[in-house]
Amino acid sequence: MADPSIFPTEQDMLVFLLEEVPRAIRRRFDERTERIGLSRTQWRILAYLFREEGMMQAELARSLELESMTVSLTLDKMQERGLIERRREPGDRRSWRIHATPEARALMPEMREEADATYAEMLAGLAPDQLAQFKNTLTKIAGNLRG
Repeated sequence: MADPSIFPTEQDMLVFLLEEVPRAIRRRFDERTERIGLSRTQWRILAYLFREEGMMQAELARSLELESMTVSLTLDKMQERGLIERRREPGDRRSWRIHATPEARALMPEMREEADATYAEMLAGLAPDQLAQFKNTLTKIAGNLRG
């Protein structure tokens, strides 16, 4: 007979659900934005660049919590498409600052619309007080894990 302590607990099921939600958001966002031709990672890169123009590649990698090589390859694709440009950091031949192009800025209203539609779908049926409590709960969980 199997040890009952190895079966998934209610806490396991809660954590599994917490892990499934981001995957479902990513899938839905990718479905909505496929026709625009921007990946979720590219959208996130542009969002960071619009907030802080001229970020270094290493800063982007840290912000996105991705490997530098992954970010580099994504930036290569974005540069080929004319969405970003790399500018040398004065005084450091090895460092580049990343800037969004006007072409990237032109895509953002449509991307914003799709992101908002995804969020509306995700949060449908939740009252403002439920959303506030949910945010507080997630903030507490994140704080607990940061230590």
